[in-house]
Formats: sequence, C-alpha cells, structure tokens
Amino acid sequence: MGQDIRLTASDGFQLGAYRADPAGTPKGAIVVIQEIFGVNHHIRSVCDRLANEGYVAVAPSIFDRSEPNFQSGYSPDEVANARKFVANPDFAAMLRDTQAAIDQVKSVGPVGIIGFCLGGSIAFVAATKLTGLSAAVGYYGGAIVRFADDKPTVPTQLHFGEKDAGIPLSDVETIKSKRPEIEVFIYPGAQHGFHCDERASYDKASADIAWPRSLAFFAKHLKK
Repeated sequence: MGQDIRLTASDGFQLGAYRADPAGTPKGAIVVIQEIFGVNHHIRSVCDRLANEGYVAVAPSIFDRSEPNFQSGYSPDEVANARKFVANPDFAAMLRDTQAAIDQVKSVGPVGIIGFCLGGSIAFVAATKLTGLSAAVGYYGGAIVRFADDKPTVPTQLHFGEKDAGIPLSDVETIKSKRPEIEVFIYPGAQHGFHCDERASYDKASADIAWPRSLAFFAKHLKK
C-alpha cells in the first residue's frame, strides 16, 4: 500500500520515511514514530492500517542520522542491538526529523502523531514543542515522565501497560498528576510493547481496546 520516500529536515539532513495513502480523499494525516526497531514491518503495517482508516500516514526513519535504513526484529539479540539507539538519544535531532514528517503531510489536512516505545516519548515531546499538530497519541513512552512538566499544546492521549517492566506505575501516576488534562489509560496485565502483534509481549485484549480508542481520539480532533 505504501512507498518509501525522502524527507528533508530543517538542518538540511535527508532521511528516509514510509508513506501510505488512503484510497479516497484523506481525512487528515498521522505521523507514526517508530519503536527502537526502526521503520520495520510492524511500523509499516501501522501506517497501512491508518491509511485504511482514511489518513495519510508517514513514518520517518529517525535513526537515519546514525544508521541509515535500520530495521530490526524482536529476538533477544536484535533487541539488545537496538537498545544502542536509546543509550544516549539525540531528542533534538529526532524532533527535527519528526517536524520534517509533519511538514510533508500538513497540506492534506489536520495532522496527528502516534508513537510507540521511544516513539511514544517523542510523540509526547512533539505535542509540547513542534508545530502543525492537532492531536498526539503515545504508547508506553518511557521518557515521558522526564518531560511531564511541559504542557502539550494539542489534545494528548497516553497508553501504558500495567506490567511494563521499564515504566513503573509510579511514573504513570506522576504524569497523571502533573498533566491532569491528558487522557491516560493503563491496561491491566499488559506489558511493554503490548500493541505490537509481532512481539512476545503482544496483548490482544489490550490492543483491541487501545487501538479503537486511538482512532476515536483522532477522529474527534483531526477535523477539517
């Protein structure tokens, strides 16, 4: 359904991206921010699903500055290798690349952003710092608590797993207390990565609730 494209960030850096377009007139656009596994099969499938819902979806390859075209699966060795990207993440650069994706699709209508894992954190920060967004959704972003003093400028919805080994519920409670205007959902029994049907931690029951919630949120806030 989609195609590989190129984006140009404000500092002139060119990065790859995957873009999927709907069959009819778009309702708007949604920028999809990857996990630490790159713009892989799962992230592309998320874009395709959003295109089926009527949105232009674009996923920028935010690791291209350090390793172009990086894609990974979910075996223990692959997970260990992918973690190198978050040892010392350059959020400023990733936000520039995210802004490039927003700018690429803003002509089609209102733009939302959705991110998973690392991308969930970036989606939250994008909602506080970037321009051109109308709504933001973040799934299990471990760094969100570090930025919770910053108020999003657009409606924001967050999803966390109750049993996420990397995000204690105390962090989620901190986010809720600092940002009472945000919708925050906790999924009982769900682990980190519960939305990804290619990971061992996939939780269908939770994903089947979270995804429609995300779509309803975008339908509400991405209106032309």
